[in-house]
Amino acid sequence: MPAGSIERITDTMIHLARCVVGHRIILAGSKEPDRIFELRSRGYSGVVTTATCKLSPGQYDVALVEWRQHSIKALEATLNWLVHLLSPGGVLVIWIDAAPGHRKLRSAIERLGFRVETGTRCESGFAISARRLNVSQPAMAA
Repeated sequence: MPAGSIERITDTMIHLARCVVGHRIILAGSKEPDRIFELRSRGYSGVVTTATCKLSPGQYDVALVEWRQHSIKALEATLNWLVHLLSPGGVLVIWIDAAPGHRKLRSAIERLGFRVETGTRCESGFAISARRLNVSQPAMAA
């Protein structure tokens, strides 16, 4: 993927998450190494990947997921454990490379107790942001 595409997807994900430099961010998906470098170069020092983080529930403000060429069912399984790492008010932002899959993605997110806030087309894909329906309770496992 060209560097410009990585930057545009990163810009979109940051915008949808309403990230600030102090947020604790966890990355998941196919471009974790590229994305962590991109975010850290922008001053986001609290960025980890699913491979390098402590799996402590409720400690991350933002989860950024880049999902390429995998099924929505596999993404739902990943999200099922990832959402527990988010703080109660945390935001989930997902970029998928197949915009037609966004309806199935919306349903998967809703089953995890999240509400889709917004979405946009981005770099041959689709990005959405979602928050918990009830911020006083963590998401329930599907």
